[in-house]
Amino acid sequence: MPSGAVPHDQGAYIDPAHSDTTIGAQIAGIAFEHPNRLRWFIAFGICFLLTLWLVFCLGWLFYWGVGVWGNNIPVGWALDITSYDWWMGNACGAMAVSALLLLLRQYWRGALNRSAETVALLAACAGGVYPIIHLGRPWFFYWTLPYPNNLLLWPQFRSPLVWDAFDIISFIFVALMFWYVGMLPDLGTLRDRAQGLMRKRLYGIAALGWRGSAVHWSRWLQTYRILALLGVLQALCLQSGAAVMYAGTVEPGWHDTLLPAFFFINSIFQGTGLVAVVVAVVRYVYPVKSLITRRHLDILGRILLAAGLLSTYCYCADFFFTALGGDHYERSVMLRRWTGLYAAAFWLIVGAGLLPIHVLWFRGMRRSGMVLFLVGIGAMAAMWGDHFMTLVVTQHRDFLPSSQAFYTTSFWAVTTWIGTIGLFGMLLLLVLRYLPVASIVESRLLSHQQQGGAGV
Repeated sequence: MPSGAVPHDQGAYIDPAHSDTTIGAQIAGIAFEHPNRLRWFIAFGICFLLTLWLVFCLGWLFYWGVGVWGNNIPVGWALDITSYDWWMGNACGAMAVSALLLLLRQYWRGALNRSAETVALLAACAGGVYPIIHLGRPWFFYWTLPYPNNLLLWPQFRSPLVWDAFDIISFIFVALMFWYVGMLPDLGTLRDRAQGLMRKRLYGIAALGWRGSAVHWSRWLQTYRILALLGVLQALCLQSGAAVMYAGTVEPGWHDTLLPAFFFINSIFQGTGLVAVVVAVVRYVYPVKSLITRRHLDILGRILLAAGLLSTYCYCADFFFTALGGDHYERSVMLRRWTGLYAAAFWLIVGAGLLPIHVLWFRGMRRSGMVLFLVGIGAMAAMWGDHFMTLVVTQHRDFLPSSQAFYTTSFWAVTTWIGTIGLFGMLLLLVLRYLPVASIVESRLLSHQQQGGAGV
C-alpha cells in the first residue's frame, strides 16, 4: 500500500487499490458498455411517456388557456409558480453546493460534482418550461426581451415576468457552461478510449481539442473557478430576487427581511436532497461504490443535516418575528398555515423535511444510501409544500373580504408538473448513459491527494 494511504474499510474517500488507469477504465467503461440496459430502458420509457404527456398538457393549455390550471382571482400564482420556484430551488441549491466546494478546494467533491452539476442544469431546464407557459399569451413571450423593433417596445422591468425571463436565461447559460467546462478533460478521456470511429469523432468534437497540456490545464482550472463563482452569485441573486419580488407586493407575510436568506437556505436544502437522491441511485445502479464511497455519503449527509437545521431555524425565526411583530394580518396568515384549509402543506414541511433530517445525526444513517435517498425525497417534498404554502395560503385570503376565495387545483396543473419530472428524468438518464457518471480527472486527483502524491 502506498505511503499515507488509508484502508478502504476505515473510511477512505476512494479505494486505495485504484490507480489513474483503473479509475479511467471504470468510469469510461460505464459509458461504453452500458450496464443494466434493461433497467435503463424501462426507466427511460416511463420518463419518455411522461414527457409526451407534458407535451399534450401544454397543447391543451395553449388551446384553452391558463384557466385549466384552476388559477383565478385572487390566487393568480398557483401550481405553475409553485412548480417553477421548486425546480429553480433544486437547481440553485445543487449549483451552489458544487461551486462552493470547488472554490473551497474540497478535493473529495470529485465523486459528487458531476451529479450536482447535472442536477443544476437539468432542473433549470425542467423549470424553464414554466416562464413561458404561465404568461397567459405565450406566443408573445418575446415581449419580455429587449430586442430591437420598430414599435419601440421595451420590457417593463418592474414586472416579475421580465425578472423570470432574465433569471432563467442567465442561470441556464451559467449552469450549462459550468457543467460542460468541468467535463472537458473527461470528454478527452472518452475520446481516447472510444473504439468505434463515430463515437470517437463525437467525443472528439465535444472535447474541443483537449490534449491535456500544461496550458490547457491552467486555463481549464481558471475558467472552471470563474464559472463556479458566477454560479454561486447566480444562485444567490436568483433566490434573493424571488424574495424581493414577493416583498414588492402588498400581501401580508411577504415583507420579512429574513426571506432572501430563507429562500437561499431552503434551496440548498432541497438541492442537496435531490443530489443525494441521484447519488444514491447512481451507486445502486452502476459499479462505482469504490469511487463514490460511504465517506462521500457521510459528508453529503452532513451537508443535508446542516441545511435542514438552518431551514428549521428560519421557520422558528419567522414564527417569533410574526408573533412579536404586532401585525394582525401577518398573524392571521401564520395561523392559517397551521390550521387552515391548506394546513397539510405546513405539516408536510414538518413531517417530510424538518423531522426526518434528525436521523442524520447518526453516522451509520448518513452512510446508508437508502436513508439518504429517503431523506432527500422528503426534503424535496417539504420544499414543494413550502412554495405552495407561501403562495396559495397568502393569496387566497386578501385584505378585503371580496378578494377571498378558496383555490382548488386541477388535474392538468398536477400532471403538467409530473410531466416536467418525466422530462428531468429522461434528460438525466441520457446523461448517465453517454457521459461519465463521476469526474475522472477529479477522482484521480483525489486518489493522489489521499495517497500523498503530487497531483494528477
